[in-house]
Amino acid sequence: MSMEGFTAMGLSRPVLAALSNMGFEEPTPIQTEAIPLALSGRDLIGQAQTGTGKTAAFAVPLVEKIRLDAYDIQGIVVTPTRELAVQVAEELNKIGMTRGVRALPIYGGQDINRQIRALRNRYQIIVGTPGRLLDHLRRRTIRLHGISMVVLDEADEMLNMGFIEDIETILQQVPEQRQTMLFSATMPRPIQELAQRFMQDPQLIMVRAKELTVPSTEQYYLEVQERQKFDVLCRLLDIQSPEMAIVFGRTKRRVAELSEALSERGYAAEGIHGDLTQAQRDTVMRHFREGDTEILVATDVAARGLDITGVTHVYNFDVPQDPEGYVHRIGRTGRLGRPGLAVTFVTPREIDHLKVIEHITKRRIVRRPVPTISEAMEGQQKVAMERLLQAVEAGEFDHYKRLAKDLLEENDSVSLVAASLKLLAKETSSAPVQLTEEAPVRVKRFKKPLPQMEPPRRDRNWRGRGGSGARRPRP
Repeated sequence: MSMEGFTAMGLSRPVLAALSNMGFEEPTPIQTEAIPLALSGRDLIGQAQTGTGKTAAFAVPLVEKIRLDAYDIQGIVVTPTRELAVQVAEELNKIGMTRGVRALPIYGGQDINRQIRALRNRYQIIVGTPGRLLDHLRRRTIRLHGISMVVLDEADEMLNMGFIEDIETILQQVPEQRQTMLFSATMPRPIQELAQRFMQDPQLIMVRAKELTVPSTEQYYLEVQERQKFDVLCRLLDIQSPEMAIVFGRTKRRVAELSEALSERGYAAEGIHGDLTQAQRDTVMRHFREGDTEILVATDVAARGLDITGVTHVYNFDVPQDPEGYVHRIGRTGRLGRPGLAVTFVTPREIDHLKVIEHITKRRIVRRPVPTISEAMEGQQKVAMERLLQAVEAGEFDHYKRLAKDLLEENDSVSLVAASLKLLAKETSSAPVQLTEEAPVRVKRFKKPLPQMEPPRRDRNWRGRGGSGARRPRP
């Protein structure tokens, strides 16, 4: 396996070995730019969304720069959700395993006493959500005096979730002589102001806008009435037979009703939303990753930070509230260049809102006709035929040949094959389903994203980390 791109960065043998074991071959654009810059000690801002390889872009330099002889926590990663905290910690532990670097996820919803006991062990990196990190800081169960590296991951999501003040409180308790890395899919003004206050001459690394819209994902929309959505979704599932699909709903109620309705129709579906306990969320995600569940129904908030590989289809059952939400949703499929499909259901009153999304993302979303019931039946028949042919090619049916001969003595071959196809076809229930209607998204004005964000500049009114305008030496 070629590792030339990573080898050229001067990474240590343990880290190169870990990356190779994880299946990395060549660095992505964000990794190519961010890793050498971070290794040099520079503060950096990476404008990149989930799916571009940004986690490794900061995880690799974090692991490389950890001092193995130091006892204190040296690195901290702040994430918006518990799921992302767990996934980032997992990747850090995989990359750091051969070097002896360990990361611990800290998040709400888990017994804090259990976390306190875990913190007594030696972890060089903490990955946590803002609220739970603050809780530990107040209890003095986490001390940040030894921190030399800070990462803010998905900063715009933390802003949207109301965590910006918590982040500022955390950063104020971190030593001034540190390296700070900030990653965000978008760069709204409050994030730029955060960078101005708490970063020193950060270098901007920007993924082009066309990459932010995930060009490897085929995108189209269907114009449907609210009451038609569910039946149309079932038709699409029957026609496309996705291996792993995520269906996005706007509210927790929508997700709960939709996942239950899909299950009643015979689909392997489960829902994930904010009212589930952490144990329930973990179970749902395990079923989805292991293939026991084919369809994950989720709200935007619940899906933030879910790093799931292998998703083939995304269905926007409800139009997202904003263009950034649309980008995040379709970013679940077509990951790292793999092809994917994203279908959006749009009611007639939401067409103008879709045009706003097209304008902001600079990507035309084509319209397609609503599939018919007969097309759905043909889709299931095609899948059944493919399954039968695959079984024939596999050839593992010797024990059934005698039964087949007996059946052929009393029945014609065409009837037997037709009956076999009928049994293989996934004939879902046509029982009527009643979903609570959701009001259409109201069109609102969105600010145009900055075509390119200049690195934050100091002026005479700029105040640094500690409130002083004086320039501090780098460590």
